[in-house]
Amino acid sequence: MSTEFPNEERPSSVEPEEQASSANAGADREVLLCCLLWAREGQAEALTAYENGVLALISEHGGRVVNRAKSDGAQGRPNEVQFYRFESTEALDSYLADPQRQAQAAERDRVIARTELFPVSFLPSE
Repeated sequence: MSTEFPNEERPSSVEPEEQASSANAGADREVLLCCLLWAREGQAEALTAYENGVLALISEHGGRVVNRAKSDGAQGRPNEVQFYRFESTEALDSYLADPQRQAQAAERDRVIARTELFPVSFLPSE
């Protein structure tokens, strides 16, 4: 998982030995991620539009968007918070390498100032 993407931080700690702490048992462990996104000045709506398009591709790669939330982005807060679930590291890599997603890299760079992507463990819902 060493591929770099513009303005996008790879979840560097989603390596096989650490993946087990944020995934279910099995040979191909699922990957659970949180993504924080900050829009460039005046581009919050464009960020949401861009994300609507690329997130639609996730299901084609063995993943799903668990939840997505929007904030006002004030005082340094991210404009959007997303949670994903992928069947495996390979499924995540497949999504990140999707040609339709990569074709939108210029738009991503235009509207997104910063991304933080990191592995998480989901807690049971009440």
